Amino acid sequence: MRLRLDDEADNDDPILSVVNLIDVFLVVIAALMLAVAANPLNPFTGDSVTVIRNAGRPDMEVITKDGERIERFKGEGIATAADRGVRAGVAYRMADGSLIYVPDPATKK
Repeated sequence: MRLRLDDEADNDDPILSVVNLIDVFLVVIAALMLAVAANPLNPFTGDSVTVIRNAGRPDMEVITKDGERIERFKGEGIATAADRGVRAGVAYRMADGSLIYVPDPATKK
């Protein structure tokens, strides 16, 4: 009968559990880095991106990113924005799908 004390000592070593935890944390960190890189508003890219949240609703928000500069524009509701506007002209959709804009003569400068 042989005693295998060396083999059993390797299985009970607590440092092996710590090494396994470090491996799990490295995988989690790699996944988080991939998620940040895939985000269109990633701060590390120089791309120009526009994101529209809640499109068509009064609480709509437009986020534009141009290089490192990020701007947010929040909607204030349809009624309040329409009250402050001025008619600029009329747009007509033609039969072929094109649009023609006719400026309003009262607002021409």
